[in-house]
Amino acid sequence: MTGVTLNNVIKRYGDTQVIHGIDLDIEDGEFCVFVGPSGCGKSTLLRMIAGLEETTEGSMSIGTRDVTHEDPSQRGVAMVFQTYALYPHMTVEENMGFGLKMNGVPKAQVREKVGKASDILKLGDYLKRKPKALSGGQRQRVAIGRAIVRGPEVFLFDEPLSNLDAELRVEMRVEIARLHQEIGATMIYVTHDQVEAMTMADKIVVLRAGRIEQVGAPLELYRNPDNKFVAGFIGSPSMNFLDCDVENGMLAHPAFAAPVQSPVAISGAQVCAGIRPEHITIDPTGDTMKVELTEALGGVSYAYLRAPNGDRLIVEERGDERSREGDSVGITFEPHRVMLFDAQTEARLR
Repeated sequence: MTGVTLNNVIKRYGDTQVIHGIDLDIEDGEFCVFVGPSGCGKSTLLRMIAGLEETTEGSMSIGTRDVTHEDPSQRGVAMVFQTYALYPHMTVEENMGFGLKMNGVPKAQVREKVGKASDILKLGDYLKRKPKALSGGQRQRVAIGRAIVRGPEVFLFDEPLSNLDAELRVEMRVEIARLHQEIGATMIYVTHDQVEAMTMADKIVVLRAGRIEQVGAPLELYRNPDNKFVAGFIGSPSMNFLDCDVENGMLAHPAFAAPVQSPVAISGAQVCAGIRPEHITIDPTGDTMKVELTEALGGVSYAYLRAPNGDRLIVEERGDERSREGDSVGITFEPHRVMLFDAQTEARLR
């Protein structure tokens, strides 16, 4: 087991640059998640670490070895893809041990490694089955088992749960997190789903347009984002953003007024105020906002409000008394819960 280091890594396809000078340290045994919208470069960066994409400039190391230009088979990594890529004519046992067999590993050793991996992944009852007789989650566990038997230094996951239904995704998130705790290997995981990132990662790397926006622990990014993009991407539902003016030390908006908490915001400035749905309380005695839609999810509901100027807000509600569609309501919140962002640069105002 070992860490991964990227130094000023750049990727170009002809004249088009898609990865822009990435610097990143992933510690030994860390579960690191690359997250971002489609086209942000997260899968490209993962494939560069795997050696499936050439590095145009910069360098990358796994442990103490510079692997920038090494063949994928020499890097000590194993990759689990979105598609299971299992051989349909082989049993689970044969699929998991195929790579070792092709490398000339003795049969007894292959059986031993496959047996240990199947115990970890609870696949012992399925070793003689073929992929068509397995569920989607079981097939993905076989793909992960195939990676485990290789004994890699680093595991790479490229959106491995995208093809599963919602219930199986939750189940497999738990399985992968448990696997990480059990074997303690360095894992790098790519997803566009920030819920997966928040629930699985030790470290999250938020990417946009081939650049790192912020790196940190899940709750660190949630509570202390550096910019509007990170604040909006991390958290579900997303943070509410409202354009406000600063007047005499107060945030001015058609739906509310609140003291400015940031010393950076000065009178006459225009700022973007961000506040999360769980930090807003609906005031049924107010009448400045219209409830357009409510989503009742059992223990929690989300009310979608529209302000007089057209701005929309999402508010989390709990308890027995909740707003209804068509209600006219107000909102209250604690001023220190509001984050301010520069209206032009979108950088956090602290």
